[in-house]
Amino acid sequence: MRRIDSTDDIAEGLAALAQGDARLARAIELCGPVPLRRRPPGYATLAEIILSQMVSKASANALQRKLELAAGEINPAAILALSPEALRQAGLSRAKAETLCRVGTAVLAGELDLEHLCRLEGRAAISTMTSIKGVGPWTAEVYLLFCAGHPDVFPAGDVALQSAAAEILGLDVRPQSRALYRLAEDWSPWRGVAARLLWAYYGAVMRRDATPLGA
Repeated sequence: MRRIDSTDDIAEGLAALAQGDARLARAIELCGPVPLRRRPPGYATLAEIILSQMVSKASANALQRKLELAAGEINPAAILALSPEALRQAGLSRAKAETLCRVGTAVLAGELDLEHLCRLEGRAAISTMTSIKGVGPWTAEVYLLFCAGHPDVFPAGDVALQSAAAEILGLDVRPQSRALYRLAEDWSPWRGVAARLLWAYYGAVMRRDATPLGA
């Protein structure tokens, strides 16, 4: 599988997207550099993505800091050693705490190999991850984008991507997940770069920042 591992890969993807869609070409001109945003695979990064589910970036960053203080280090053993009360005091909802613990249990039991997942085809990896309660398609897709450098995954459920797509494509309303996924099919096999472009546009042009993970 071709991976997005460098800024040269980003540039190649952007060139292909611009050639295929003039609206994306204009977005590329407006938003400036499109970051690579690769992160190391593993529990810590997946935990950070889980913490960012359904909350603002500022709230996610605050949760991350509180959890690091409570656990000392974000790894499966450290998180599972915390009591439900300690997780609650760190600001986690019951759903997030239970998801982190389920993932940690699966990792320690050898049932979930987060590095091996990065070598799988997208659908297979997403299916494996979403078999764990609390890990939905958005979480799995973001993990594969940032940790595996998957070239053709597109988290259509992301509100920032939906908002950026509406502005870039001149839509009257913000497309919901299924509609945006259908629109993004035209950007294959570079949907992973298209997602990065839309996040960059959302930040640079729309002046909002909702990228799930930092640079």
